[in-house]
Order: sequence, then C-alpha cells, then structure tokens
Amino acid sequence: MKTILLLTLLIPLFALSQTKPKTKPVTVDSVDLERYGGLWYEVAKVPNRFQKQCVKNTTAEYMLKENGEIRVVNRCVDNEGETILVKGRARVVDTTSNAKLKVSFVRFLGLNLFWGDYWIIGLDKEYNWAVVGTPSRKYGWVLSRTPELSEEAWSRINSVVSEQGYNPGRFRRTVQEY
Repeated sequence: MKTILLLTLLIPLFALSQTKPKTKPVTVDSVDLERYGGLWYEVAKVPNRFQKQCVKNTTAEYMLKENGEIRVVNRCVDNEGETILVKGRARVVDTTSNAKLKVSFVRFLGLNLFWGDYWIIGLDKEYNWAVVGTPSRKYGWVLSRTPELSEEAWSRINSVVSEQGYNPGRFRRTVQEY
C-alpha cells in the first residue's frame, strides 16, 4: 500500500520534471548582423496572442542602422486579406555573439517600451534559415529566406528545436502564398 501511495506521489513529480527544461536555450556562437539583415519568411511559430490575427504571408525584415540598432518591419495578412504592418526596433544585448537581442514594437513619446527577448538559437551556416526563441520557450519562430523549406532543412530545424528544449509539436507552420 505504501508503495502505491509513494508511486502515486512520485510519478506526477517525475513527469513535471521532464516537461520543463531546467536550462535556458543556448544561442548560436556568432551572428553576422549584415548577413542576418534582409527579408525573412516566417515558416513556423509557436502560436502567440500578438500574432493571432496573422493567417498567412508573415515576414520579418531587418535593417542594420549605423548606430548598431536594427530596424524591424513585420508584415502579415489577416482573415480579410488586409496587410498588417508593424514597425519596431531591435538592439543587441550580447555583443560577443550578436545572438541575443531585445525587440520592441511599442513606441510612445519617442521611447520604445516593452522590450522582449529575441535569441537566435539555430542558424543555417549559409543563413538560409534561423530558429528564434526566448529563455522561457513561450515563444519561438522558424524563419527562412524562402517561403518554403526542403524536408532536409525541416529535419535539421526539428533537431535544433528539440535540442533547445522545445517541443517541435508546438510549432505551427505558417501559410505562405507567393
């Protein structure tokens, strides 16, 4: 009887310990911000509240400014076929690797508010795709230079996502109709 009671208490604790990684994702060693700049297609994401209106053709464009900040322009199409455009700013917070950034899309009286983490945790050596995450793993995106990726690229991305402590099943592919 004591064994059953002990197992009843320990199994849920063991299950909980297995579902949340204790460490944060690890960023890539180095990001060349000039190469990272330009247009990226969002090909998958962990669904989130601030993109719920986006149903297709989601892109992100990054432009490195002379002062080291990055201009961000995100676009998507909603259910009514309207294009939604959001502008923001990013700044590097880890200048050793350039892989940890903070991004803000809220500007008030000339100040950017509500900075969020943007960690590059996977990056193709040719900069054809990238995996972006956050320390909490609440958010995640897969970006590509093209609207579609090969099965080989998806296989590698799924490995990166898993290695970084994400559940690949949480990511939903983004419709790209170009």
